[in-house]
Amino acid sequence: MSRSIVAERYATGLFKAAQEQGVLLAVHTDVRELQAALNDNNGFGELMSLPQLSLLKKRELIANILPGAQEVLLNALYVMLDADRMDELSNVLEDFHQLANSASGVAEATVYATRPLTEQEETAISSAFAHKVGKQSLQIQTIIEPQLIGGIRLQIGNRIFDSSISNKLAKLQRTLIG
Repeated sequence: MSRSIVAERYATGLFKAAQEQGVLLAVHTDVRELQAALNDNNGFGELMSLPQLSLLKKRELIANILPGAQEVLLNALYVMLDADRMDELSNVLEDFHQLANSASGVAEATVYATRPLTEQEETAISSAFAHKVGKQSLQIQTIIEPQLIGGIRLQIGNRIFDSSISNKLAKLQRTLIG
């Protein structure tokens, strides 16, 4: 969760509203798309902070940027806009993402490997490690790290599972040298 109490409150409100209306999965999909759009284009935040644009014009922009988005998400964005809290949008989206993942039994994991993983390898890693952190599945992001030599290093939250050859060699070196 973010360190912003404001963001946590908006995210929790959006989460509860989406859950009550039975559209949590659809809102989560819309939130991920909005996060990707914000990461690709930083101008949205600047546009929402322009005092020259009226609130009505900003609402129209939001509606045009998110055609087909769930009404509960649009309403949350309008509430944030009216309260002049759009500067917290990325934190709200991240907090909502974490709440939705937690509710659906999904954890985010980073796999460090020497090469890109196949879909079957990601599925095997997900099923092997998800239960170790009390989740049903893992959402895996792969980072290529050639210095591992072989094997993988998996990070789920603050837990690290390291079965890389470089780690095994380092352990062997500590054992032999003392």
